[in-house]
Amino acid sequence: MKIIVGLGNPGPKYETTRHNAGFLLIDRLVEEWKAGSPQMREHGEVFTASVAGEKILLVKPQTFMNVSGKCVGPLFHFHKCEPEDLIVAHDEVDLPPITLRLKTGGGTGGHNGLKSIDAALGAGKNGYHRVRIGVGHPSKLGLPQDAAAWVLAPFTDDELVGLDRLFDTTVKAIEQIVRGDMRGAMNEYNRVEKPEAKTAEKK
Repeated sequence: MKIIVGLGNPGPKYETTRHNAGFLLIDRLVEEWKAGSPQMREHGEVFTASVAGEKILLVKPQTFMNVSGKCVGPLFHFHKCEPEDLIVAHDEVDLPPITLRLKTGGGTGGHNGLKSIDAALGAGKNGYHRVRIGVGHPSKLGLPQDAAAWVLAPFTDDELVGLDRLFDTTVKAIEQIVRGDMRGAMNEYNRVEKPEAKTAEKK
């Protein structure tokens, strides 16, 4: 069994905010994998799907971001999972907007949702997979907002269009991870954009 968690905040107020990139990805996976209706378990909406013969739990914690571990920890321990069975999707201010990076383990980068999950899983259990969805940092984009206000603001219409295209790729990457090929997924999808591509976009 694999558990895929998308981080975000519950409620209509936060539905399309940058901090809810993980929730939006879970919505796409539910659609792509034809998951059934959710059940409320351990303070989260839990959908069940199957990929390549593997049972998958798709989880949207309903605890608010900063205490996501209150949902993820109990599910992880109840199903006797190992870190490699857990995939966490989250927004990442240290990546350019609408980009994807995959990694296994490592620090939290100051992300409160990851901090809460690490604490709930316990020592030595932070080697889970991360699907990092870039939302950009306002200071690097020349904007006056602080990071907290930025991630709690809604995606622009253009960003939502880009995010929809990015999720086409992200679904493929996650399917590869579920099949046990994290290294291959990282090699395939952690590509650095070429400078000439960026220049072309500005024309």
